[in-house]
Amino acid sequence: MLPQSYELPAAILLVLGGAVACFAGYRLFRFVLAIYGFILGAMLASSMMGSSNTVGMVVAAFLGGVAGALIMTFAYFVGIALIGAGVGALAANVFWSTWKSIDPPAVAVIALAIAGAVGAMLLQRYVLIFTTAFAGAWTMVVGGLAIGGNAAALRATATGNVWILYPFTPITGQRWVPIVWAVLGIGGAAVQIGITAGKKRR
Repeated sequence: MLPQSYELPAAILLVLGGAVACFAGYRLFRFVLAIYGFILGAMLASSMMGSSNTVGMVVAAFLGGVAGALIMTFAYFVGIALIGAGVGALAANVFWSTWKSIDPPAVAVIALAIAGAVGAMLLQRYVLIFTTAFAGAWTMVVGGLAIGGNAAALRATATGNVWILYPFTPITGQRWVPIVWAVLGIGGAAVQIGITAGKKRR
C-alpha cells in the first residue's frame, strides 16, 4: 500500500496506463503486460513493508514492480492462456450468479476455464484486443474516480489493486460506472480493430 501523498500520482499513472491498454493493447501487448505486472509486483512487494516506513515501501514497490513487469513480459503465451482461462471462469460465475443465483459447480468453472484457454490460443488477436480494451478501460475508470476523490477508488489506487472495485458491483449511487466501463471498452476495442492493432502478429 502506497503512502497517501502518492495516491494522486498513482491514479494519474493508472489512467495513462489504462489508456495505453485500452486503445493500443494489442500492438503494445508486451508493454501492457509489463504495466500490469509492475502494478501487481509493486502491490505485493510494498504490502510486505510497514506502513510507517515510507522510503522502504516506495523502494519495495519499485523493485517489486520491476520484477513483476519482467515476469509478465516473459510469460507472454502463458499470459494469453491465463487470460482465456480467467474469462471462462468469469463467464461461469456470471451465468450461474445471474440466472441461478448460486455459485457455479467446480466442474463448470474448470471446463469453461479450459475452453477459454484453448479459445484464447486459437483466437489470440481478438482475445488480446478485447481483453486489453476492457482491462484498460477499467483501469482508467478506477484512476479517474481516484482523481475525482472517490474514497474506494483512492484505496484501490493506494493498494495497487484496481480490481477492488468490481464492474458487476458498482459503488452505491454511481450506477453509471459500469456503463462508462462498457462504452470505453467497446470504444477501445473498435479503435484497436480499426486502427492500432494493424495486421495480425506473425
